[in-house]
Amino acid sequence: MVMLIVAVLVFTGIHLINTFAPGFRRSMIDRLGENGWKGGFSLAALAALVFMIWAFGRARQEGIVLYTPPFWMAHVTLLLMLLAMICLAASFFPPGRITTMAKHPMVLSVKIWAFAHLLANGEAASVILFAGLLVWAVILRISLARRERSGNYSRKPFVSARYDAYAFVLGVVLWGLFIWKLHIWLIGVPVPLAM
Repeated sequence: MVMLIVAVLVFTGIHLINTFAPGFRRSMIDRLGENGWKGGFSLAALAALVFMIWAFGRARQEGIVLYTPPFWMAHVTLLLMLLAMICLAASFFPPGRITTMAKHPMVLSVKIWAFAHLLANGEAASVILFAGLLVWAVILRISLARRERSGNYSRKPFVSARYDAYAFVLGVVLWGLFIWKLHIWLIGVPVPLAM
């Protein structure tokens, strides 16, 4: 369990460098160049992700349960995951109404995803993972709002509502694929659908 806590802290720490140490990022770009920084950051982020997945797998084997959600909570999670997938899909298109309202649809997607999984999973490993990533997404969202207010960040303006339709269709397709087989293929756990 300790390794999972460390892994979540490493993963979130890497992804909050620009929030807590913007000068470090700038100095590394000056030293390595834009591509060198992006390459190094990508490798570090990938290594942290692999470490977190490995640590989560190990921690799940301990089988410590903190709470047992009611069976119907799985259905609430399914509904929230549909919203998360639509927000995720919206982040890949030029801004429509979804992006304009969400402001940062990918960050909102992570928050919904993590919260939804906390509702349906009470084992300690899941709580550590999803709570850690929820906290990270909340901190990132607050940081982005502060950067926007200070003029250091600006969101792309609304382009067209047709991108909302694209996001909705792609989100529903992704959601359906995860329910069908992707969740068990990628995570090793089936999506609970029993009443």
